[in-house]
Amino acid sequence: MKNVSWGFLFLIFSCNPSQKTLSQKKPSQKAANPIVYAQTITQKELKDHLYTYASDDFEGRETGTPGQKKAVEYLKSHYESLEIPAAKADGNYFQKVPLQKSSVPTGSITINGKEFTIGQTAISFAAAEGNYDQVVYLGYGIEEEIYSDYSKVDVKDKIVLIKSGEPKNEDGTYTLTDTAEPSIWSNMSEAIGKKSQLALEKGAKGVFYFDSENYARYSEYYSFIKNSTNHRMSLLDEANSALLMVLNLEAAKSLFPDINSDSTPKYLKTNINLDIVSTGLVDSENVVALLKGSEKPDEYVVISSHLDHIGVTEDGQINNGADDDGSGSVALLEIAEAFKKAKDEGNGPKRSIIFLHVTGEEKGLLGSKYYTDYDPILPLENTVANLNIDMIGRIDPNREGDRNYIYLIGSDKLSTELHDLSEEINEKYMQIELDYKYNDENDPNRFYYRSDHYNFAKNNIPIIFYFNGTHEDYHQPGDTPDKINYDLLENRTRLVFHTAWEVANRENRVIVDKPVE
Repeated sequence: MKNVSWGFLFLIFSCNPSQKTLSQKKPSQKAANPIVYAQTITQKELKDHLYTYASDDFEGRETGTPGQKKAVEYLKSHYESLEIPAAKADGNYFQKVPLQKSSVPTGSITINGKEFTIGQTAISFAAAEGNYDQVVYLGYGIEEEIYSDYSKVDVKDKIVLIKSGEPKNEDGTYTLTDTAEPSIWSNMSEAIGKKSQLALEKGAKGVFYFDSENYARYSEYYSFIKNSTNHRMSLLDEANSALLMVLNLEAAKSLFPDINSDSTPKYLKTNINLDIVSTGLVDSENVVALLKGSEKPDEYVVISSHLDHIGVTEDGQINNGADDDGSGSVALLEIAEAFKKAKDEGNGPKRSIIFLHVTGEEKGLLGSKYYTDYDPILPLENTVANLNIDMIGRIDPNREGDRNYIYLIGSDKLSTELHDLSEEINEKYMQIELDYKYNDENDPNRFYYRSDHYNFAKNNIPIIFYFNGTHEDYHQPGDTPDKINYDLLENRTRLVFHTAWEVANRENRVIVDKPVE
């Protein structure tokens, strides 16, 4: 599970309680008994899978690492052995997810024949190459109702030079506030982003930023990212590709010698060569298999878990991630096996089942976001529901009550019908205590926004998130297979199977009566 403290606050609710929940079978149709297939999900097989999948050989499965590659090969081999085909039309189980680390670029900038090294006399956070013979100097680079540095220059498709601070009146007061107090345009942490964003919105290709007072702090931040072993990642299509370079005094004066004393915007003739390269590309992939439905093959139930974890600590300890999310990964394998056995005996699901193992969850739900927002292998509009499994092998030490429980999150957020169905299926087959503690909108943990189901929910696809809660080994080397409660893992996995069976086989798809607006 992704470890974050923020979320998004929306979802407007209404309800339609009149719709029946459980599927209505035609009198002449003899329904298969799902209990027979649920019983193929066993503690032993779950344990066998997990002791391999969360072993030291997989090195914590961090996104893009050799250990993660072993994980995807293990998953692929299982689907091949079951003869469940890939979801992609070309037969490839791997959906490439283009990612980029937040690692800093390296290289240099040459200004009028003088070279400045990135990381020393200039700081850049994005790669850039090219030659330029003109820069637009914007002074402070500010635009307000009473003041604009853009009124007499055109920055479209140009590199701009901006300095920190804001204009003052002759009496020393600040022009924008007309007082001795500066505006937000002088705040270090706010100004660089605010000024750069404004320039880019005006059409600039990139920004050179001069702030001699705080240059050392930008340099320290650059060094921190460069030396960090725990890189953040983003989808390549969303990575910040706009040039933003912070210059020290020497580099800034090589562009405009009077930058400290002159704040009037103007065009500067210059000769600039940028040779700044990034080495932050990450090779990673989702694993996606498809069991085709017998009657409604173009409608899809997605069952998901994330295949990655957080890798190896700086001192060499392996974070095996047995619960997070080895438990969900092996549960999905067992669910797939149960559905395949049903299909082999002529009792396959009416709707198609997508078995989706996503990468980059720990880096920001990236694999599921790529699947839903960029490359849904099968149409989202035909996706009936997402059942997401993330940490179902342990017990929350802070919870009181029956150990045979599961936290359910999000089941009622978009579809009253899916929530009611979930309750009835559990009562009929499993009798697990369904705990909605973390389903509360005011839950400070914001778990609803912290696993891969959220990328389906934001697209108005009904979801259920199955979760056992955190524990002392969450994101620690102690999250190992020997600490898993395999009887609970079996029960919870069977619950997901029974719920998926009902969603896939009922006559009508579940209704979205509380859409995101």
